[in-house]
Amino acid sequence: MDLGIDARYDAFRDEVRRFLAEHRPAGPIGPGEGDASARVAWLSLLIEHGYWARTIPEAYGGYGAEPDLLETVIMDEEFNTAGVPRGLSAQGPSMLVPTLLAHGTEAQKRHWIGPTMRGEILWCQGYSEPGAGSDLASLQTSAVEDGDDFVVNGQKIWTSTADQAQMCFLLVRTEPGAKKHAGISYLLVPMDTPGIEVRPLRTMSGDIGENSFNQVFFSDVRVPRSNLVGQRGEGWKIANTTLEHERSSLNANAEGTWLRLARLMKSETVNGVPLLASPVHRDRLMRLQARALSMKHHAMRMLTCSLKGESPGVAGLIVKLQNCQLNFDMAALALDVMGELGALYDHAKYERERGFWQAHSMFSLGLIIGGGTAQIQKNIIAERGLGLPREPR
Repeated sequence: MDLGIDARYDAFRDEVRRFLAEHRPAGPIGPGEGDASARVAWLSLLIEHGYWARTIPEAYGGYGAEPDLLETVIMDEEFNTAGVPRGLSAQGPSMLVPTLLAHGTEAQKRHWIGPTMRGEILWCQGYSEPGAGSDLASLQTSAVEDGDDFVVNGQKIWTSTADQAQMCFLLVRTEPGAKKHAGISYLLVPMDTPGIEVRPLRTMSGDIGENSFNQVFFSDVRVPRSNLVGQRGEGWKIANTTLEHERSSLNANAEGTWLRLARLMKSETVNGVPLLASPVHRDRLMRLQARALSMKHHAMRMLTCSLKGESPGVAGLIVKLQNCQLNFDMAALALDVMGELGALYDHAKYERERGFWQAHSMFSLGLIIGGGTAQIQKNIIAERGLGLPREPR
């Protein structure tokens, strides 16, 4: 068995390293971070060189390369080692774009995918409601056809980044008389449409970090019928495509977070000695490394299934449960490493990395609950993945 890679991949790795050495961004480029024009310029440069939107067709604003597992692994490894984001970790690229590629019209793909991948348009997800969280199909936000528009009324909650987003992919009930899974439609809604009100929600993370939750109210909001994805009443099927990619996106970059944690442990000291030299802390770091590497290789398995057009089966169901806990545990070690400084927040004087680890800890804890609690994920794995009997009602 030859476990080596041929010279073509060695050359590709060198190419990626040269690019990073020459073009490394000067500051953060995530949503709510730094200058928006700098983010767009960075993402556009990545697409131009094929390091972002690599397999998305050129007609839709991507690079248009053929899928290649080893190239993906090499890009992730080199960008993680450099501590540079390979793209944009946001709901538009990770959740909406693959949904449009699967279900959108040609016009929708050409109109929305390119600007989304370049970071020109930020998206939020209008799914949960006060009475429809884990039981999402119970949603009541309505959309009634009126001429060339749908008129939307209702409320969404826990809508991440709704206060920053220009667009929302929204689940609405268009057939109130149908069974609850059959009467849902999927709309693309501009957030500056008259009748939309966004109210931020105060959470345990306070003001640290850039991940915001909101409640959104819709009062006679008019949305063009051309913004309907798929057919009217098909929204549940399309929503599940989005949810599959949401769970998959949570498997992304555990290795990058671990490398950031290792760098922190090299820089934080006690009596002049780096925390990496502490046997107790180093043992915790190595245990987390094993889990991060297992998630990295699990991601390769998932990508292989995607490239072959195969369903990952139960392997695809464990991602959220495992990775959310892993991220929280990495943040917990980071806070312990910082000692009393780990309790700082709100950009205090001695705060490390602009409060990244404090925000990451709170956000990771929230994700153990949000998007389907850990208990619900275990039920899904047991019932759908392993075929175990459902609990009696």
